[in-house]
Amino acid sequence: MNVQEIYGKIDHTILKPDCTWEEVKKVCEEAVKYRTASACIPPSFVKDAAQWRAQEENDLRICTVIGFPNGYQTTSVKCFETEQMLREGADEVDMVIRIGWVKEKKYPQILDEIRKIRSICGEKILKVIIETCLLNEYEKIKMCDVVSESGADFIKTSTGFSREGATPEDVSLLRKYVSPYVQVKASGGIRTIADAVWMLGAGADRLGTSSLIRAMG
Repeated sequence: MNVQEIYGKIDHTILKPDCTWEEVKKVCEEAVKYRTASACIPPSFVKDAAQWRAQEENDLRICTVIGFPNGYQTTSVKCFETEQMLREGADEVDMVIRIGWVKEKKYPQILDEIRKIRSICGEKILKVIIETCLLNEYEKIKMCDVVSESGADFIKTSTGFSREGATPEDVSLLRKYVSPYVQVKASGGIRTIADAVWMLGAGADRLGTSSLIRAMG
């Protein structure tokens, strides 16, 4: 796999709580320059990014996050946030599930929530963050089943804001148990080309990373 192929699998990300529009715009500019899969940015900057995209007449794909980073917002709040972000210009949505529901084995409720957001997204891409570092193997496999049944486009390992990010072992497990039509996104701790190659080799289709572009560029 060449460098440009790797760029094309990256969601170039900036989600730190103190980021400014100038920093977000730089990430958007880099995403366009290096032809990454998307720029993944905070919800509060989606409208700005969409306006910048229109002014610059570029093909930036805007990804944002819903229920981020802890996932314990109510379903109605997540749905409202999704509707607003799509209206303001987002092309892709990365939602966080309620981890407590996994621990309580409330899989029907998780499925219902994802399906509601899937319905709102329509043809827009939906990725489901399950925060693998907080789940045991059984729970990860069950979430593969739930995400497969939900109609979401991706299952995603991590927010990057919990105890640990993606591991090749988790990526491999998700790829093994999720349906073939569901893609896998690895996120968190991917900082070098070696990290990227490792995750892609384990079965990742997308990489969420804030630093890899600069390491490769």
